[in-house]
Amino acid sequence: MTSTERRASVALAGIFTLRMLGLFMIFPIFSLDAHLYAGNTATLTGLAIGIYGLTQAVFQIPFGRLSDRIGRKKVIVGGLVIFAIGSAVAASADSIWGVIAGRALQGFGAIAAAVLALTADLTREEQRTKAMAIIGISIGMAFALAMVAGPAIKPLIGLPGLFWLTGIMALLGIAVLLCFVPTPAQIRFHRDTEAVPAQFRQILADTQLLRLDLGILILHLIMTASFVVLPLVLRDQAGFAVDAHWIVYLSVLVAALVLMAPMVMYADRHNRIKQVFLISIVLLAVSQAGLYGFHGTWWLVVLCMILYFTGFTVLEASLPSLISRLAPSELKGTALGIYSTAQYLGAFLGGTVGGWLYGNFGIASVFAVCGGLCVIWLVISASMRNPLPLSTHLLNLGEVSEKKAEELTASLLAVAGVADAVVIAEDGIAYLKVDRRRLDREALRAFSVTRA
Repeated sequence: MTSTERRASVALAGIFTLRMLGLFMIFPIFSLDAHLYAGNTATLTGLAIGIYGLTQAVFQIPFGRLSDRIGRKKVIVGGLVIFAIGSAVAASADSIWGVIAGRALQGFGAIAAAVLALTADLTREEQRTKAMAIIGISIGMAFALAMVAGPAIKPLIGLPGLFWLTGIMALLGIAVLLCFVPTPAQIRFHRDTEAVPAQFRQILADTQLLRLDLGILILHLIMTASFVVLPLVLRDQAGFAVDAHWIVYLSVLVAALVLMAPMVMYADRHNRIKQVFLISIVLLAVSQAGLYGFHGTWWLVVLCMILYFTGFTVLEASLPSLISRLAPSELKGTALGIYSTAQYLGAFLGGTVGGWLYGNFGIASVFAVCGGLCVIWLVISASMRNPLPLSTHLLNLGEVSEKKAEELTASLLAVAGVADAVVIAEDGIAYLKVDRRRLDREALRAFSVTRA
C-alpha cells in the first residue's frame, strides 16, 4: 500500500471506530438506569437499545447510493452530524421516548456504505482487501472497547454524559475526515463494496448466502436481546457491583479472544471453516442454556459469558469472510449490502423482542428464546456448503472492449491459483476468486495497469 492508501485506510477505520463506540457503549449499562426515564417499560428499554438497527438498516444502502451522486464526504459529514444530533437528543431526554428518538437518529446517520465506497475510491483494486481488513479489525476493536469503556466511564459522567461523549466523538470523526482523508480525484461505482439493486433478486435466490444472512440476523438479535438483561443479571443475580462491571467484561473478553484465536487459525489453515462455524453456534447455545439455568451463580455467569463471547467473536469474524467466499466476485458488494441490512435488523429485533420477553416473562425467558434460536440456526447451517479456501481479488485492467474482456477472462483462468474470473468491460475490472497459497502473483500482476 502507498502512504496515501495507508493514511486513508487508518483514518476511515478511525471514523468507523468513533461511531461504533457511540452506538455500543450504552449496551452494557443502559438497562441499569432505564428506570430513571419517565414512561419506561421493559419493552421500551429494549427498543431504546435496538432502535438504531432499524434506521441503520433502512438508510445504509440509500445513503451509499446518494454518495455516488453528491460525493462521499458530504454524505459522511451529514451522517455524522445527524448522529451527533441524535446523541444530543438522547443526552437531553428525561423520558424513554426521548432516548428512543435519539437512538433512532443515531442509526439514521448511516455512513457505513459511504465510508466503504470512499475507501474503494482511495485504494487501488489490488490493495483494497488490505484496506477493508483494517476497517474490519477496527470495528471488532470498537465493540470490545465499548463493552469495557461504557461501564468504566459511566460512573464518572453518568448516562447523559455518555450520550454527550458519543456526540463529541461523532464531531471528532468529522475532523478526522476533513483533516486526514484525501478527497478522491474521481468517484466511481465499485461492485465489490456497493450494492446494486438490480442484483438483489439474484443474491436473495442463493440459499447459501441466505443461510449467512439469517445467521448474522440471529447473531445480532441474540447479542442485543442479551444486553437487555445481562447487566441486570450481573448486578442483581451474580452480585457484581456496578462499578466493577467493566472488570468483568474486560476479563471475559480477554479470555474469549485467547480461545478464539486458535479456532480461527485452525479453520483457516485446515479449511475447516464450516466445522468451526458450527462449533461456535454450539458455544452460543450452551452459553444461553447456562444463563437460563444458572444466572444466579456468579462464576457460572462468567463462564457462560466467556463461551458466548468466544462463539460471538468467531462468528462475527467468519460470517463476512464466508459471504466473500460464497458470493460471485462481481456480486460481492450487493451480497455484503444485504448481509449488513440483515445484521442491523437483527439488532432491532433483538432489542424489541428481548425487552418484551423480559417485561412479560422474566429474565430467564430471554435466554431460553435465544438458546432456541441458536438451535434453529445450527440446524439450518448444518447443510451449508464448506467453502473452498478462496479469496476475492481485483485487477484494474484499464479500458477493455467486450471482445477483449472475453479473451482476458480465458487468460486469467489459465493463471495458477485463479479459480474463477469475471471481467466487466464497462468497469475495466477483473473480479477473481483465487487460492492465495497457489497463486502466481507475478503472472497476475502482468494483467494490471497499476502493477500493484
